[in-house]
Amino acid sequence: MFLTISTTGTPDQPATDLGFLLHKHPGKAQQFSTSHGTAHVLYPEADDERCTVALLLEVDPVALVRRGRASSRHGRGGAPDATLAQYVNDRPYAASSLLAVALGSVFSSAVKGQCAARPDLPGRTLPLRVAVPALPARGGAELVQRLFAPLGWAVTATPVALDEHFPEWGDSRYVSLVLQGEQRLSDALRHLYVLLPVLDDAKHYWVAPDEVDKLLRLGDGWLADHPEQALITSRYLARRRSLTRDALDRLALARLAEADDTGAEELDNAVDESADTDERPVPLAVRRRAAITDALRRAGAARVLDLGCGQGQLVGELLKDPRFTEIVGLDVSMRALQEASRRLRLERMTERQAARVTLLQGSLAYTDRRLTGYDAAVLSEVIEHVDPPRLPALEHAVFGAARPATVVVTTPNAEYNVRWETLPAGHVRHHDHRFEWNREEFGDWAARVAERHGYDVAFEPIGPDDPEVGPPTQMAVFRKHPTDTAKQAKTA
Repeated sequence: MFLTISTTGTPDQPATDLGFLLHKHPGKAQQFSTSHGTAHVLYPEADDERCTVALLLEVDPVALVRRGRASSRHGRGGAPDATLAQYVNDRPYAASSLLAVALGSVFSSAVKGQCAARPDLPGRTLPLRVAVPALPARGGAELVQRLFAPLGWAVTATPVALDEHFPEWGDSRYVSLVLQGEQRLSDALRHLYVLLPVLDDAKHYWVAPDEVDKLLRLGDGWLADHPEQALITSRYLARRRSLTRDALDRLALARLAEADDTGAEELDNAVDESADTDERPVPLAVRRRAAITDALRRAGAARVLDLGCGQGQLVGELLKDPRFTEIVGLDVSMRALQEASRRLRLERMTERQAARVTLLQGSLAYTDRRLTGYDAAVLSEVIEHVDPPRLPALEHAVFGAARPATVVVTTPNAEYNVRWETLPAGHVRHHDHRFEWNREEFGDWAARVAERHGYDVAFEPIGPDDPEVGPPTQMAVFRKHPTDTAKQAKTA
């Protein structure tokens, strides 16, 4: 099995810079031992104008069978088929996880984007052409297109006939793949490392929990926003549901952290919402926190959960009011929590003040005993970051399991988007928003949740309430039914 990577260049930026990036000299043919055979690296062509590197993996069939048996004794992994297929299969000829592992091992520095001799090179985009003559594609050429095209590649996936002498037999499950595009080499290698075994839909080794870390590391910068994220994650992790859920939760966390880091409040802060033009404009983000705080005060809440707390802006606002005696900020992103701790200056607080604040890492996709027993919970600009199929899990975790007496939910009002002059028509306010509801859609969702879990719900506008399109932010305040609250108190 083999693949080739080609690039073009000029005398000022010669194509042979590819050799520096790969840490493999174009003038040499090299070989490397792997757990399943020998990897060969050679350059069929190498000059200033064009350079091509070929990676050829010579599979040892005996080692493949032996290791496949060892892996199968521990669970998933090993050869994709059993018995006779251990000896008669496509592993020596078709690109698979075997080739992906060899790629990562032989070109490890290039995958990491490291080049000690020329540190300027890894960040440079190159005109790349990747060719994989025999690629198993469970899902066909159409799936190949869906996986690579969103990453900026021009994709040519040509189905391979079962037998060219008998065209009536149709196509095999293999394609001949050519990718072309302007990419950093490290990005291209990481795309290949992840997506080759995904298309094959089989792995030759046991998939352990550390594969989640590997997937997120190799998918950094592209997997979190890929439209086929769920399929890629499931197949890469050998369809192990627990590992897939963990990976998807951590990807959601990465999206939320990115949203915080890129200034999700930029639009909010850019709009003058002051009724009096002589006064200083009040950003929507400030008004939102004020409205939430006021709702919590009216509810008489003292112990409050900020679910999806991000960088801790609301936590900091609540700390200013001594009536909030315990404030817990929860987020899936450790990076966001670290930033929250820095912004809040937790290490400089007095012992008494610091005792009021707790920052927890956790996912709203699961029930969490740590969240029970609180007076109120806030979901501020959180639900729109959740894929709709995963909303029921969030609803159960908050309203069904944690069950605070009051829940405050804020979310953008999609109808108001026409008032944002800088927002193109049909766009959501932030690239990470999975949806944005109009007032009717938000009202229907809130009513269903309230009825299902024993709450009453009321709605309040945040920001100027436009007579035609409503407010920029809509807020729902859920209050647990008095009878339910009384029963809970009696049980306690």
